[in-house]
Amino acid sequence: MYLFTKLVVDRRNHQWLLSPVGEVREQMGGGSMLIRGAEMVLSDRIVTGDLRVVAGKIESIAIGGGLVPNGDEMLVEGEGLHLMAGAIDPQVHFREPGQPEKETIGSGSRAAAAGGVTSFLDMPNNKPAAISLAAMQAKLDSSAATAVTNYGFFIGATPNNVADLQEAVGTAEEPSPTDGICGIKVFMGSSTGDLLVHQQEHLENIFANTGGIIAVHAEDEDRLNARWPEFQDRTDIASHAEWRDHECALMATKRATKLAKDHNHKLHVLHLTTGIEADWLAQNKGDLVTTEVCPQHLTFDQDDVEKIGTRLQMNPPIRYTEDRDTLWRRLKDGTIDCIATDHAPHTLENKALGFPTAHSGMPGVETSLPLMLTHALDGKCSVSDVARWMCEGPAQVYGMKNKGRLEEGFDADLTLVDLETRHTIQDADTWTTVGWTPLAGMELTGFPQLTVVGGIPVHGRGIGGSLRGEPLCEPGEAGTALKF
Repeated sequence: MYLFTKLVVDRRNHQWLLSPVGEVREQMGGGSMLIRGAEMVLSDRIVTGDLRVVAGKIESIAIGGGLVPNGDEMLVEGEGLHLMAGAIDPQVHFREPGQPEKETIGSGSRAAAAGGVTSFLDMPNNKPAAISLAAMQAKLDSSAATAVTNYGFFIGATPNNVADLQEAVGTAEEPSPTDGICGIKVFMGSSTGDLLVHQQEHLENIFANTGGIIAVHAEDEDRLNARWPEFQDRTDIASHAEWRDHECALMATKRATKLAKDHNHKLHVLHLTTGIEADWLAQNKGDLVTTEVCPQHLTFDQDDVEKIGTRLQMNPPIRYTEDRDTLWRRLKDGTIDCIATDHAPHTLENKALGFPTAHSGMPGVETSLPLMLTHALDGKCSVSDVARWMCEGPAQVYGMKNKGRLEEGFDADLTLVDLETRHTIQDADTWTTVGWTPLAGMELTGFPQLTVVGGIPVHGRGIGGSLRGEPLCEPGEAGTALKF
């Protein structure tokens, strides 16, 4: 049971979810609250205890409990729930500017909050692409006005915008990260607009002359083009993974890793999909290279793609059982550093076009934490593993300050999850603008009962209430630009 009150004696049996947003805000106590009796997922263990938030920061953690509430803070009774640091999704496509029918920063942030994600990093393949500091500032301004979570953005690389990249993140000799700009995105294959960068001279220029971290979509463009005539007349979805094959991914990952080592530049390989890449990185990544995996690549295989169809069409593709098993193994042994969703929503009309015309990508930001916690409860990993991969891992990869752990002095980005109840999720339960999920019909646990950003409640679910839950703050009232 959990309760939200201004005073202990003012218990309202979960009616807080039905109260006007303004009334809930009045109880926030200026970003101060006491969470009592929760199972706290710390870095090295899970313990029962209390956690106090003051002015948006974790002030104290009392293992075993004992913290006394006062009248100036919101009280949260967390008995029977697990308290985690808010998840961080380091790869989303919130489609702003240019495609509001698919997502906006505001709607994507709201969906993230519903899923216990308190910070996100958004990609630059917008319409127009975010390839200049001015374009980045426009996204930051929009986030300040519409987001309910913390936010950061990649600036997109083109063959000829190194000067713009330097303005945003600095040079190799003098890195100068800008608040809210996490790094550079390079599409080595499968780009949109003018974002394709696959010629060696352009890649060398970017790796040699920019600061920060470079995140790459690792597919070899030349191999994709050379193989296309063999597949262009096929309409079976199985051909998607055959065309964009393992070698296509491995070639690009090897190439990007060499560039990173040649130029002493930090590299992050996005959405790893193949077992051979994971095995190769286990022996070759070194200190400069990090990588991630998506929940869908840990969950689905070729049989699911055949059954579910274009809802599971994405780039790089869902692959084979042996790939999924190897990704799990390399995630557990530390080769893979973190989990990201590659949340890339398209309308159901886009998806209904059939293969190969259907658009590639799927929503996932609001279901990733419940999905991974379900895997934990089903024995694939532990709850502590999930916290390490989805909270602490992304913060470490990108150098996010005061994020990713339940630790005194850290930002109070929190989620309180229910691991005792399972729900079958349907399209109607989602907050993403496109209104669907590839997980429709799956039974999941670990849905956040409360999501907190900087000490401010932003989303909640009540016992017996809607699986979608309710927003607890207005757009722009919570969240700040991430610092790197």
